[in-house]
Amino acid sequence: LYLIPTPGLRFFTVYGPWGRPDKAYFKLVDAIANDRPIDVYNHGQMKRDFTYIDDIVEGIVRVLGCPPPSIADDTRTKSQAQYKIYNIGNNQPIELLTFIEIIETAMGKKAKKNMLPMQPGDVPMTYADVDDLVKAVGFSPSTPLDIGIERFVEWYLKYFKS
Repeated sequence: LYLIPTPGLRFFTVYGPWGRPDKAYFKLVDAIANDRPIDVYNHGQMKRDFTYIDDIVEGIVRVLGCPPPSIADDTRTKSQAQYKIYNIGNNQPIELLTFIEIIETAMGKKAKKNMLPMQPGDVPMTYADVDDLVKAVGFSPSTPLDIGIERFVEWYLKYFKS
């Protein structure tokens, strides 16, 4: 209505310190730390595009300083709004079993796995195409999963076990 430039941001499986306790990475670390079995859906044959929280924040800050271009002359749409959707993800889907192994390494402890079928409504893979983000702001998330998980486990153990 007012032609306010509006970026939309789509985050892919965000993880890190102070994260949500209902998310898989948090539940897995908590279960391993407390000697509880973990549920592994689709027998671990799913992939997720995990994105460390610092990379999400960096992407947000960069997009804030780069408003979307005007589309007022674009005849393919009836909207005159200036908008652009950006994916912020690591652009590297990781298999669930590999993810669990990374957590086990960071914890120094093996998980007790309860292998289960795929949950209804779940998807086999998520993947962030970040080409538009790179073109617009010159940034692509790059924190390696093992480093990010190590940071989360360090925070978790300090926060919950001290």
